[in-house]
Amino acid sequence: VTSNPALHFTRLPPLSLYVHIPWCIRKCPYCDFNSHRAETELPEQEYLQQLCADLEADLRYVQGRALTSIFIGGGTPSLFSARVIGALLERVAQHIPFQPDIEITLEANPGTFEQQKFRDFRSAGINRLSIGIQSFDDDSLQRLGRVHDGQEARRAVVTAQQAGFDNINLDLMHGLPNQTPAMALADLTRACEFNPAHLSWYQLTIEPNTEFYNKVPILPDEDALWDIFSEGRALLDERGFAQYEVSAYSRPDQPSRHNLNYWEFGDYLGIGAGAHGKVTLLDKQQVIRTRKTRGPGDYLRNPMPGQGAVTHIDEPILGGEFMLNALRLNQGFQAQQFEQATGLSFGSMDKAIKAARSGGLLAPDEPFRASAQGRLFLNDLLAFFID
Repeated sequence: VTSNPALHFTRLPPLSLYVHIPWCIRKCPYCDFNSHRAETELPEQEYLQQLCADLEADLRYVQGRALTSIFIGGGTPSLFSARVIGALLERVAQHIPFQPDIEITLEANPGTFEQQKFRDFRSAGINRLSIGIQSFDDDSLQRLGRVHDGQEARRAVVTAQQAGFDNINLDLMHGLPNQTPAMALADLTRACEFNPAHLSWYQLTIEPNTEFYNKVPILPDEDALWDIFSEGRALLDERGFAQYEVSAYSRPDQPSRHNLNYWEFGDYLGIGAGAHGKVTLLDKQQVIRTRKTRGPGDYLRNPMPGQGAVTHIDEPILGGEFMLNALRLNQGFQAQQFEQATGLSFGSMDKAIKAARSGGLLAPDEPFRASAQGRLFLNDLLAFFID
């Protein structure tokens, strides 16, 4: 790796860790993530050993930093035992120091089998749960191919709270097949009644290489989607949830620290099948992306699971990638934040900034953030920064 004279980093950004566990009970028809149906007993110990070897190969990217957050995602990571999750966190802590207030999130689904483990996950070191509710409506859940029903979804939240979790995110989707605005708002109202710290509320999108892409269900029309979005935002505001990112809402001072690190263009290690990472190399004045072996079977058989693909993020792409992330945040960013995160002069963005402002999609002064119009047409705004 050679030094890039166009970049000038004076310090490293915060560092997070993403751990990917790729197995699910069933592949949902809308899901385009790297997830795979668990056909047999999960290879927990074998996968744990590969994760540890993967992490050790990435230790050169830590560069003296402590972890600000860990996110264990999938797939359905809560299918793994709390014992293995705890062992993983212990191994990570042996290699990389934790910030005293580190946020450690585990994604979980509301199946009854997993609920029994919530208290054990808390004891293992998980301090934030992200529960994939998607809907509380039985018919909607069935159409989405989920393995839980509305009653199990409600029970999961209560069980997590009783297990000692006071930092819980609920994942909800809207714009579901045959969903009316009233149904979507009922889901949102029910979620608010549990008083979670955080809500991820986003529209169902039809992605390539999914069952829904090949057989598109009947979805709400544009007028219904607008009603859901506008009335839902008003409801969340009324219930005390502040929108800080396109699809992220939280109680005061409880945003997702891990996701904020992505959107603010921090660094993160990615371990596990198909995991991606983004790392700043201070001595080389470079920013790289890492990508690990995608297929779970191939990953398990790989004698060096940490030796995945490494690519450099070139100067023209680097600034655009920062903008694609930071402009999702309601608060926007300052020019100094851009320069610290990318190593570039903010002047490199002048042409695109002026064009976006003249189009009315970017606010007229600092911090740099989407205008009210730009938030409604975010893809149009982001297009100014993509070569």
